[in-house]
Amino acid sequence: MSVKISIFQSLMFLFNRFILRRYRNPKPKYQKGPSFLLLSDLSRHTLIFNLEGALLKSDSLFPYFMLVAFEAGGVMRSFILFILYPLISLMSHEMGVKLMVFVSFFGIKKDGLRAGRAVLPKYFLEDVGLEMFKVLRKGGKRIGVSDDLPQVMIEGFLKDYLETEVVVGREMRVVGGYYIGIMEDKTKHDLEFDELVRKERLNTGHVIGITSFNTSLHRYLASQFCQEIYFVKKSDKRNWQTLPRNQYPKPLIFHDGRLAIKPTLMNALVLFMWGPFAVAAAAARLFVSLCIPYSLSIPILGFSGCRLTVQIDDISSQKLNSSQRKGCLFACNHRTLLDPLYIGFALKTQNITTVTYSLSRVSELLAPIKTVRLTRDRVSDGKAMKKLLSEGDLVVCPEGTTCREPHLLRFSPLFTEISDLIIPVAVTSPATFFYGTTASGLKAFDPLFFLMDPYPTYTVQFLDPVSGVSCQDPDGKLKFEVANHVQSVIGKALDFECTNLTRKDKYLILAGNNGVVKKN
Repeated sequence: MSVKISIFQSLMFLFNRFILRRYRNPKPKYQKGPSFLLLSDLSRHTLIFNLEGALLKSDSLFPYFMLVAFEAGGVMRSFILFILYPLISLMSHEMGVKLMVFVSFFGIKKDGLRAGRAVLPKYFLEDVGLEMFKVLRKGGKRIGVSDDLPQVMIEGFLKDYLETEVVVGREMRVVGGYYIGIMEDKTKHDLEFDELVRKERLNTGHVIGITSFNTSLHRYLASQFCQEIYFVKKSDKRNWQTLPRNQYPKPLIFHDGRLAIKPTLMNALVLFMWGPFAVAAAAARLFVSLCIPYSLSIPILGFSGCRLTVQIDDISSQKLNSSQRKGCLFACNHRTLLDPLYIGFALKTQNITTVTYSLSRVSELLAPIKTVRLTRDRVSDGKAMKKLLSEGDLVVCPEGTTCREPHLLRFSPLFTEISDLIIPVAVTSPATFFYGTTASGLKAFDPLFFLMDPYPTYTVQFLDPVSGVSCQDPDGKLKFEVANHVQSVIGKALDFECTNLTRKDKYLILAGNNGVVKKN
């Protein structure tokens, strides 16, 4: 009797597995490319796409793990990952990814890892294919899936910048609050993905999968009966255009990290070859800036690779060259901590002072010009700034923090009440290898990273003076209008976009705090 029951159960299982399941969920339609989806109405469809196989133009994951290793683990960890690359390239794809994950994440504190939200989105966006982006924008709901990248690396990019509703990546194992460099079992990841697709199929009834032939995603899409599955070939990717900045769903205004170039294999080789020379060059340039008079240091720094371009509008030129000139108030946008120093270089004077809300003690001690720390009390800060202005030139950065991208943060209006005459200064400082700013790292190293570039470059443009409101603002509104006007003048000169974002916004996004810098 038990034998008959066992045979009957087996027959029912086979009937359900191979007949009923196929009847309820017909085999999906496979397509070679998703390009003609641009002509379809996908507003009622759920689009499931593979990040590395169908969205990014590059097939190599090495640069993204190198970014995590460098930014979260330091130079030595990234160098270890670099020298292991030949071994990684000889391994199977799965084993190579596991080794890169282990080297990049082992021993990193979970709560301190912000590379996924602060560093990686910039480089992911620069690798997005425009054609696939347009397809995804037409979908009613988007689900991003990665077979290889950990969830912590992709979630911030897909949700914050591509407006992807659901992200499914590999989870990392954590012990005592630290990553141990091992991802959760792939079977668990696949089961979670299967369940997700099943729910979407029941909820919407319209599910389209977009993947590539060399990822495992298509097997699970097939098992969940997507209506259609589209495959992206490598030849398709080679013909894709890169997503332009003006089409980003969310503007990329804030990002962190020291590296200014994507660390591909060749770029990483160049970086490590340049590294010893970079340290020596930075030390020499710092010594010249601190210990040699301006008249001699400027040509020496120029010979070492530093570049400074100065532009002065006519009215500002008359004001600056006047024999009766007293202290001038210079209001500039903020690119690096060296903005006031380069303004001093442009004026060929060391009799210049700058004020700051937060500067590391090391930077204060090393600064070749006078720096004064403000207290964030409006009345006392205003009095201190007026006193400093009476003693000589004063440089202020009303944004209150640096911004790397072509955007200007909101200008604090305090500087408009200090003087009757304000000279706006537009500064730019493009980075080649390293960024001389950080939100979550040690600010004491900011000038060193800037000076480690092969050709540290600055452009300083003195614009026409603007009238201040030191004695003519009874209702307190004019100071905001003047601050906004100075911001717009500088923005127009640089072709930057003006925003209402503040220092607090930047640090909440990049560092998870309000921007108070530790004194180190």
